[in-house]
Amino acid sequence: MTPKQIERIKGKISKIKRTLAAEKRKYGAYDDSRGMRYLPLRYFIQLQDYKGGLTYLRWFRKNFPDDMGFPDFLFEWTIILFKSGKTKEAATKAFETFCGNTYLFDKFLGRPIIQLEKWEGSNLETPEFAEHLEYSSVDPKLADFAQWLIDLEDEREFKSHCQKYIAIEEQLKTEQDSAIRRDLSIQSRKLQSTFMKGSR
Repeated sequence: MTPKQIERIKGKISKIKRTLAAEKRKYGAYDDSRGMRYLPLRYFIQLQDYKGGLTYLRWFRKNFPDDMGFPDFLFEWTIILFKSGKTKEAATKAFETFCGNTYLFDKFLGRPIIQLEKWEGSNLETPEFAEHLEYSSVDPKLADFAQWLIDLEDEREFKSHCQKYIAIEEQLKTEQDSAIRRDLSIQSRKLQSTFMKGSR
C-alpha cells in the first residue's frame, strides 16, 4: 500500500467520524440510518491498524450499546480482537459471528457453502449474504487469523456450542407450536449469552 493510499483510507475514517460527530451535535443523538458507523473497521483492517480498530470499537460500544451489528461487521470485530492479542474475546465474538451467519466461516476459509435446513429469520443469515464477504484466508495478512479460526472450530466447547445452535435453529425451521418456538428462541439466546459471558 502506497503512502497516498494510506492517507486516502485515513481520510475516509476521519470523514466518517466528522459526519457522525456533526450528526450528534445537530440532533443530540446518533441516527446513522446510512450505517456509516460500520465502515471504519474494514479501513482499520486494510491499514493493519488494530490498535486504532480497538479504540474505535470502544467508542462504538459506548455510543451504540444495543447495536449487535451485521454478521460481516462482527467478523471484522473478531479479526481486530485476534490481531490485538485478545484471543478469548475474539473467540466469544467468533461465536457471535457464527450465530449471526453460520456460513461466513465457510466462505472465508474457501469451503463449499451448503444450505442448512434451519430457521433463517432474515437475509443476513443466508448463504447469499455470506457470499459477499470481502475477506479470504488466502490473504497473507490474514493467514494467522485463518489458522486460529480453524483451530477454534476444532475446540470441544466451541464446536459443541455451534452444534447446539444449529440443532435449535433446525427445530425452529419446522416447529409450529408458538410456545415451543418461544422456548427454543430463549434457548438460542441463552446459548449465546453463556458462551459470550466467558464459558471458555
